[in-house]
Amino acid sequence: MRVRFWGVRGSLPVPGSKTERYGGNTSCVEVRAASGTRVVVDAGTGIRKLGKEIGGEGENAPSEVHLLISHTHWDHIQGLPYFSPLYGKGNKVSVYARKRDDLHLQAVFASQTDDPYFPVPFAEAQAQIAFRELPDSAKFDIADVKVACARLNHPYIATAYRLTCDGASVVYVSDTAPFSDILFEDEFVARPPSPGAALPQRDREKLQRMREGVVRLCEGADLVIYDTMFTADDYRRIPHYGHSRPSDAVDVCREAGARRLVLFHHAPERSDAEIDGILEQTRRLAGSGGPDVTAAFEGLDVELGRG
Repeated sequence: MRVRFWGVRGSLPVPGSKTERYGGNTSCVEVRAASGTRVVVDAGTGIRKLGKEIGGEGENAPSEVHLLISHTHWDHIQGLPYFSPLYGKGNKVSVYARKRDDLHLQAVFASQTDDPYFPVPFAEAQAQIAFRELPDSAKFDIADVKVACARLNHPYIATAYRLTCDGASVVYVSDTAPFSDILFEDEFVARPPSPGAALPQRDREKLQRMREGVVRLCEGADLVIYDTMFTADDYRRIPHYGHSRPSDAVDVCREAGARRLVLFHHAPERSDAEIDGILEQTRRLAGSGGPDVTAAFEGLDVELGRG
């Protein structure tokens, strides 16, 4: 299994001199099995460059891509209209995301390219496109890749994915808040609780079950990619934006016995130097008994398992 990072930022793309080493594109991670099965998680702006590489792999050779969407907030789908395999006749693109009662998945992506937002309507894509809507705890196969899902604590609700093939597993956990201070559902939280305030018992129980589901998903994983957008200071200042701290990721990975943690979904204002500092702090926090810690950067390429 090969894991490649094409976009590692949250919220919005941030090109510039302060983001050159880690990169400024938004979330996109590619998982490629030894057999050639290609699964892409999220379609932030990083997916554009991936699409160009796919198009250059073989002249006139059709491609097949399976795209798992964690949730449809803008930074996780904004690159899809620029994903060149969509416009190649003979290509196949399968899109998977959590099922919602209020809006069909296809309608979300079609609305991205409606006038006046984009010059090419989604209906004019030449690839064969299929949509699959998933329950929170879905388990299914994509060719030789086994996929398992868990719900995350994020506004509008997000999904974590575990991909297993070639004797190895990688887990993608983005975006999520800690499972302690607020419960996010489908509705906007107009009056979030104060930091540290006691939650209703129903909310506490639901958050506990949600956290247990994420720990189980990460159990024994070779690699966990985790939303660590906030520092501890950020979280004290803006606790209810649906993102985690490195300490939350370390705790989950340690409890799950995961081998390696990749810090992901870096805040757009975070410079390369600041990410360096967060990485060193997190490595000290993880210590000798925790996971090996790396910070995601564009171009990071990890080989796992056999093949």
